[in-house]
Amino acid sequence: MRNKTSSTIKAIVFDLDGTLVDSAPDLQSAINRMLAQIGREELSVDAVKGMIGDGVPKLVERALEATGGLPDGDAVESLALSVSKFADEYKGHDAEQTRPYPGVPETLAKLRKAGFAMAVCTNKPQDATMEILEAFDLERFFNAALGGDVLEGIRKPDPKHLIAALDAVGATPAEAVMVGDHLNDLAVARAAGSPAVLCTYGYSRVPVTELGADAVIDAFEELPDCLKTLS
Repeated sequence: MRNKTSSTIKAIVFDLDGTLVDSAPDLQSAINRMLAQIGREELSVDAVKGMIGDGVPKLVERALEATGGLPDGDAVESLALSVSKFADEYKGHDAEQTRPYPGVPETLAKLRKAGFAMAVCTNKPQDATMEILEAFDLERFFNAALGGDVLEGIRKPDPKHLIAALDAVGATPAEAVMVGDHLNDLAVARAAGSPAVLCTYGYSRVPVTELGADAVIDAFEELPDCLKTLS
């Protein structure tokens, strides 16, 4: 754990994929079923991990680019059709292989007992977000959860996404910390005016230790002690 600065913390906002849950196996399976429909080769789970974090359209676009480019025809229409195919393949299968990271339920319970207001702010669609939280009985810990399609055209790193999550729990950016695994999580925190804690075990395409977060944790269970150094 490495800390740089401090602030008063009343609320915690979490990313989902790569922070609370390891969802890459289910995302990989759905991506590969979508690719199979157009005769493309499968992608490894490690390849898919490097594509996660910017929402479904970007995930699908990266998968297509990695396997031969967008299908023939109008690029926008082709991508939209592929996104729709992926959504069909992912729906109902988003919690089959997905699992919370070690210590997540126990640590969330500890943070809730300590009195923190908590929310989820993710670029994942809202329906899939809630299905995953409910599948692992995690939704009970959160006052709010805002997926990437809740605010039309607004998602991380746009600060409006994080600020909306904070509004839902009655906190200001100065009273909150963003916990994630991706540059978008750091960027949205910086833009909103909140400190950021990044997790080394997630899906970042570059080492999070190089991104300049206020703190870095190697395991989710480290978060309560990390927050004490920020408070």
